[in-house]
Amino acid sequence: MRVFHLDTGRIWRGGQQQVLNLHRGLRGRGVASFLLCRRGGELAARAAAAGLPTETLPLRGEWDLPSALAVARRARRAGARVVHAHCSHSVTLGAVVCRLVPSLQLVATRRVDFVPGTGPFHHWKYSRPARWIAISTAIRDILIRTGVAAGRVRVVPSGVDPDRPRPGTGARVRAEWGIGSHETLVGNIAHLADHKGQRYLVEAIPRVLERHPGVRFAIVGEGELEVDLKARGTRLALGDRLLFPGFRRDVEAVMDALDLFVLPSHMEGLGTIVLDAMMAGKPVVATRTGGVPDVVEDGVTGLLVPPRDPAALADALCRALADPAGAALRAAAARRRVVERFSVDAMVEGNLAVYRELFG
Repeated sequence: MRVFHLDTGRIWRGGQQQVLNLHRGLRGRGVASFLLCRRGGELAARAAAAGLPTETLPLRGEWDLPSALAVARRARRAGARVVHAHCSHSVTLGAVVCRLVPSLQLVATRRVDFVPGTGPFHHWKYSRPARWIAISTAIRDILIRTGVAAGRVRVVPSGVDPDRPRPGTGARVRAEWGIGSHETLVGNIAHLADHKGQRYLVEAIPRVLERHPGVRFAIVGEGELEVDLKARGTRLALGDRLLFPGFRRDVEAVMDALDLFVLPSHMEGLGTIVLDAMMAGKPVVATRTGGVPDVVEDGVTGLLVPPRDPAALADALCRALADPAGAALRAAAARRRVVERFSVDAMVEGNLAVYRELFG
């Protein structure tokens, strides 16, 4: 079994972490797994630092034919059987590669719950993979409604490592941000983009502070909405109640610094960062969107609210803040759920089962 992974992403998101986890897990199982990713990207740097076989290419877009030819040459030379595309642009690239090397099978992972287009190009693109791997039931249903045959879709959720050592108490990060030991820190960690819904969190903060004035908030990450979000915070006079620490590589330490994690997305494939929060034992408030309900059971492993609803989000945050004992019980149940159903091992085995299915 020889698998070539394709990922064109430049920045680091949850999807890139899953690619790295899968690549490492397959190598550990004796599978000849190779990663081809974007030159200068964060995934390339982290995979190389982990000592995993990695090659970089320009990968300038889904119609980067020189890169497709380069991938085809490498795949043919290595005797690869599977090209696994991990993002939208890499699906098109992978389809071209498989036309150039007919012995290859294309597998594609879909991590977002955006509804694809319906034109001739999209019909061609979404009909190419021999198997689609959806990371949630919501994404599976979207693919099927788009016209992908149900028999070509498998659900394999993202996974986190239950045995990963925790970095500590988060005291270093809290001290860096000026968070007192008596203050409660509520945080979101995500790319700053519209579908992540951070604007609704910013709008919810004044409502929370009316009832819990000692709470601090941190929106961690970078992205195209950074300027807009900071301007919203200024208009609402949030001052040092709301922090924007920017992009962080020490996400585990940041997570340990939080007292409560919030995911305000209005579109979300699964919400891998929620799995990270649950694994870290953090109470979670999230929106009922996309694949999030696959992970968070309302009232049992966290609290769910409608998307794009700052008032409902504020009420749920206040409920968690007012009842720390109940929040702790939900957090403990959440960690058990992640260990049982959303481990990296389960994710790797699920992907490997799809490869084996294609070759009997």
